[in-house]
Amino acid sequence: GCDSSLNLTSQKATDAVDGIFRSLRDIARVRLHMKQFHSIHNPGSNTHQASASYKPLLKQVVEEVCNPDRPDPVDIEHISSGLTDLLKTGFSMFMKVNRPHPGDHPLLIIFMVGGVSVSEVKMVKDLVATRKPGTQVIVLSSVLLTPHSAVELLFASDRLQPDARI
Repeated sequence: GCDSSLNLTSQKATDAVDGIFRSLRDIARVRLHMKQFHSIHNPGSNTHQASASYKPLLKQVVEEVCNPDRPDPVDIEHISSGLTDLLKTGFSMFMKVNRPHPGDHPLLIIFMVGGVSVSEVKMVKDLVATRKPGTQVIVLSSVLLTPHSAVELLFASDRLQPDARI
C-alpha cells in the first residue's frame, strides 16, 4: 500500500510485517496435519542450542523419495494408475502387498505451485544425482522466482492474484 519510500510510515511498515507473519503462521497451521514434513526448523537440544538447523521442505521431500532404506512414505501418497497398480491395491486388502514407493520409477517429476528458485532446482538435481543416480528429474513450476520477485510476492495484497510483475 505504499508507492514510494516517501509515503512509508511506521504504521504501514508494521502492517506489512504483520501480514507476512500472519501468512507464515497460516502456512505452519496447514502443515500441522503432516506427520513427517511438519517443520522446516530443527530447534536442536536444550544443551546444544547451536545445533539448530533449517531444512527446506523441498529438500525433505526429495530426500524421502530418494531414501535407499525405502520405508513407507508417511506424507507422500502413491496414486494407483493402470491395471497392475489397481490389482495390487485390491489384493492388498487380503495379503501383504507393498505399495509402490515414489523412488521406484526412473523418472521423478516435481511441480512446485507458487514458484521455485534456480538454487532450489540445483539442490534437487544434486540430491537426486547423489542419492539416486540414474534417475531423471524434471522440476516444473508455476513461475521461476528471482530474489526480487520472491519479496514482491510476500507483499502481494491478493495471494491468488499477486500484484508482482514476474
